[in-house]
Amino acid sequence: MRLEGLLVDLVPIDKRFDELEHKWENGEAAFWGDAGGRNFFSHASVEAHQKERAEERAKGGTTWVGLGIQTKAGQPIGVFFLGNMNPYHRTAMFGAQIGEPDYWGGGYGTDALLLAADYAFNWLDLRKVWLGTMRLNVRVIRQMEKVGFTLEGTQRGMFLAEGVWYDHLMYGMLADDWPGYAAMIDKLGLKVRP
Repeated sequence: MRLEGLLVDLVPIDKRFDELEHKWENGEAAFWGDAGGRNFFSHASVEAHQKERAEERAKGGTTWVGLGIQTKAGQPIGVFFLGNMNPYHRTAMFGAQIGEPDYWGGGYGTDALLLAADYAFNWLDLRKVWLGTMRLNVRVIRQMEKVGFTLEGTQRGMFLAEGVWYDHLMYGMLADDWPGYAAMIDKLGLKVRP
């Protein structure tokens, strides 16, 4: 499976992404993805986690889908997950990480989010998707608001980041609110990068 976007493609997570996971989990992107955590993951712990994920997929009992985010030139830059998938309620939680800071702020994450929303609503027939972030993460907050996610809840003082307590903000989108990938590209004015 390959979901082709304007700036990025979402592809199955393969060895190229696995080889970068240690770098990404110990880099600046993990601070934002882990809501202020400054964890250190050894190569062995990352490899063990990768093995657990592969075994879970092989058993067919997974409630998540992981996709690699790559540039149009094929450069792996991050990952996107649909987790906590519930087939009865037709819901899922989004999680994403652009692991390569050089690609922050250029629309790559937004394009990946739009592709994932289109996949969730039009391929998986989900009814609702949601995600959470800490109030400090202004890039994600702006992204959620510009693509049409609704702030649905706040958990006060949930995350400790660099000695300060931050609220946890929960954003959601219903399938009825999704205008489609092409309409969102037009609305946001995303353009192909040279």
